Amino acid sequence: MPVRDALAELTVGNEDRTGYTRDKFKHWTDADRDGCNTRAEVLLEEAVTAPEVGTKCALTRGSWYSPYDDQYFDNARQLDVDHLVPLAEAWDSGASEWTAMQREAYANDLDDSRALIAVSAASNRSKADKDPAEWLPPYAGFWCTYVTNWVADKTRYRLGVDPAERVALTERLDACPDQPITVTLVR
Repeated sequence: MPVRDALAELTVGNEDRTGYTRDKFKHWTDADRDGCNTRAEVLLEEAVTAPEVGTKCALTRGSWYSPYDDQYFDNARQLDVDHLVPLAEAWDSGASEWTAMQREAYANDLDDSRALIAVSAASNRSKADKDPAEWLPPYAGFWCTYVTNWVADKTRYRLGVDPAERVALTERLDACPDQPITVTLVR
């Protein structure tokens, strides 16, 4: 499905953060019980140079690329694993209606590589819980991928968008080649 068609199908409505707390999304679990939590699994998957894995999945050496700011890092502690659609934004957009298990699955989604992404800690903290109407990655070369993946993630989880978010996504996608997206719906 073309990304613009997917965006057109997202429900538009006002968002509500009432009742949100980050702890309503149990995150960084070790679902496969291999000693590495979700954060470490993403770092292992996205490493440009594979790190050494130590006790309790401590990652040393290795290197990573942060597409948000077009920078390479050689220390896993300099990176955050970003929920592309932040937890608070997911809550605002429909996750407030989910069960605790659904929110945990969302917060630890390793089934779609667009859901979680290793990026510089600075860029992730700059983004915080903002949507594309309020924030885009510092590196403009990643904008098209970012908004395309945002629409894919919102589609995958049947989350809505607010009016300003819809306008921002539409405007940004107008500057991008039309990308087909493939999503497996969850919930």
